[in-house]
Amino acid sequence: MSETIVSPPLTTSLRRWWVRTWDDPDTRSTLIGIAGVLLIHLLLWATAPAMMRMEAIPVGKRPESKSRDFNIELADDIFRKAPPQPKQPPKFVETNPEAPENVPDKTNNFAAQNQQVAQEKPTPDGKSDRPATEGKKDFESTQIVSGQLSRPIEHIEAAPPPIQAPPADQVEAKPRAEQNPLSGTEKVEGENKEGFGSSLAKRLENARAVPERVEGVKDAKEFEGPISARPAIDPRRPQPRPQLVKTVQARPAILAENRFGTANIGPTAVDARWSNYGAYLQRMIDTVQIQWERIILEQKANPVSGSAVTVKFVMNDEGRIVDIGVEQSTANETATRACVSAITDRMPYGPWTDDMRAVLGDRQEMTFTFYYQ
Repeated sequence: MSETIVSPPLTTSLRRWWVRTWDDPDTRSTLIGIAGVLLIHLLLWATAPAMMRMEAIPVGKRPESKSRDFNIELADDIFRKAPPQPKQPPKFVETNPEAPENVPDKTNNFAAQNQQVAQEKPTPDGKSDRPATEGKKDFESTQIVSGQLSRPIEHIEAAPPPIQAPPADQVEAKPRAEQNPLSGTEKVEGENKEGFGSSLAKRLENARAVPERVEGVKDAKEFEGPISARPAIDPRRPQPRPQLVKTVQARPAILAENRFGTANIGPTAVDARWSNYGAYLQRMIDTVQIQWERIILEQKANPVSGSAVTVKFVMNDEGRIVDIGVEQSTANETATRACVSAITDRMPYGPWTDDMRAVLGDRQEMTFTFYYQ
């Protein structure tokens, strides 16, 4: 019996070797590392020529983007101080035009005239720059007195109706006054023919230019008629007593409550310094007030009592309103339009002075609030 040894094929031998090698963990790690090194070197060899090129690569012009365009302008001296901004004006207040002129020592208020705070009844240890006033709580007001801009027209009573003769029981006959004619020249001669005569003129009581003497009562008052009618007084229609009412030449005001006043005694006044801006603003406010009242009477707006309209506007240095709008309103449409018209109807209010431009610039934003009471 013979035996023949046949060698296995090459593929079978390689597969068996791979299986034995892969089953060994150490050998498998080594093979993976070798494969990774070979792969990296192949990638470097393929990309190195392109990465190491030194030729210029032309780039096309990028399109301009209009939405991101901006310019930067550098000053010659970046440490140069910025120009001073217009100084904000101090607080405007409306003074009492009947208070005396008096320059205050120190105040941040400005107005149409110089005034020093005072009030009729002093507040002990009071040091406020405004007088003590009774008014609305939690309310800001620039006014300290309430009055009327236009002088009131004196009330002329209508001509009384002709007096009718009262009934007989209400007619009282007056006694007639005594009337004597004016004295003339009376000659007096004595009995002695050798004596001297004389002329006497004596003025009698109640002497008047009457042709003859009238008998009557010496102390009786003289009346034009023979009788005097004394009409009975109607208690349902008493006649009013004459009163002297003094009004301040100022706008009608809603005063703000201020419990802390001043110790200075005098007519109600507030600390304020005169300025061109204060005088200009006071004239403008008075003009708007008069025009507003006139429009209300003409339009018969009939706004709800307690309603208010806030109007914000911008005025330029020529005294013209360049922008205006209603910021808030609780009144009806007619009353709201009246407030806007009161500001725009009487413009321009006149050009600003140089010192006003220095403080305010070329325009100023203002806010007026109109209260319907």
